[in-house]
Amino acid sequence: MTDFEIRDARRDDVPDLIRLVQALAEYEREPASAVATTEQFANALFPAQGSPAASCLVVERDEQVVAMALWFTTFSTWTGQQGMWLEDLFVEADQRGSGIGRALLGRLAQICVERGFPRFEWTVLDWNTPSIEFYRSRGALPQSEWTTFRLDGEALDRLAGEG
Repeated sequence: MTDFEIRDARRDDVPDLIRLVQALAEYEREPASAVATTEQFANALFPAQGSPAASCLVVERDEQVVAMALWFTTFSTWTGQQGMWLEDLFVEADQRGSGIGRALLGRLAQICVERGFPRFEWTVLDWNTPSIEFYRSRGALPQSEWTTFRLDGEALDRLAGEG
């Protein structure tokens, strides 16, 4: 028995989600990069029309949101099926070690199995040894033969102008 609840995020959780994302950005040494607004999150997770861009689980303990896992579906041309991409999993520092991260990861794995997703993937910063060890202890394996690339800002605009 746990003293916390994992549930789907609700619209009224959005300020807490932003707070957790900002705390994650601090942890990942990129506080200035977390510029998402509550309006953007609300529109992405709870749009007035169309499908949500992402899904989110939260962990509530003592009537406070203390953790989150934000994810979206992917598609693999190799398997011909959707999968899950975990964008962010974050547990407040004073809540770590209490089983929340393990329970969140387990719930995400259950969603994958329930939906028939053959892949559950995410990235982790190379220097984030505690998270790497946590994920390895759950059976996750690094895909070190792949390198993540990103286009943004001027480089994105420049390439778009070439098309």
